[in-house]
Amino acid sequence: MDVDAYLERIGLAGPIELDLSNLERLQRAHLTWVPFENLHVFYGREMSTIETWSVPKIVDGRRGGWCFELNGAFAWLLTQLGYQVRRHAATVIGGSPSPIPTHLTLEVGLDRPYLVDVGFGDSFIKPLPLDSEGPHDGGSGSFGFEFNENEVTLVWIDEDGAHPQYRYRPGDHSLDDFEEASTYLRSAPGLRWKEGRFATRLLDGGPDRVTLLEDVLKLRREGKWTEHPVGDGAWPSLLDEWFGMTP
Repeated sequence: MDVDAYLERIGLAGPIELDLSNLERLQRAHLTWVPFENLHVFYGREMSTIETWSVPKIVDGRRGGWCFELNGAFAWLLTQLGYQVRRHAATVIGGSPSPIPTHLTLEVGLDRPYLVDVGFGDSFIKPLPLDSEGPHDGGSGSFGFEFNENEVTLVWIDEDGAHPQYRYRPGDHSLDDFEEASTYLRSAPGLRWKEGRFATRLLDGGPDRVTLLEDVLKLRREGKWTEHPVGDGAWPSLLDEWFGMTP
């Protein structure tokens, strides 16, 4: 649990000033060097939501993970650096219905509150100000918020309108609070986490991206996707080449 080792893992070095520019630099670096992936879930390996699990997995094990691990570990790093962080329990919209919130996202306080997320796959890649509906430049597209009583909804905005991504009630949860959601996502039938392996990360700070699915390698460069079939037996070598990991 070493801050300098964590910074080295994401290609940075301290000291880091507590401002918006460096918060964005940290977010982009994390999204570039630490993939969003489901390998521990897919293979049924032991997992936990607590930071004493996720930080060593990411830093020492050179692995990635899903939201509980990625945002949980990133919250620890930001807190150690001096940022003020709150953890929110969110409900993903458009996915499989769930009886409980199944996403961990972060609010970071600076001159104003910002939504930060390094565990939601191909989404916004820079902090979004939470005191304005937007639209805001998310670095990978336009994003905004819908405020309804005690709920905040993140929306992705394109020419067809606003598309809800996830919704949460502001709070400040401990990582233990997400253990039930982690267990549910690993055990409930029919969820995508165990249907096929995947890994995705930014390239060079984004918005370029590489995504490895079970049967295809996808590359986004200058806003255009290309797809390359994954042949029999090629998955482990591609995972090592693009993500520096073994299955």
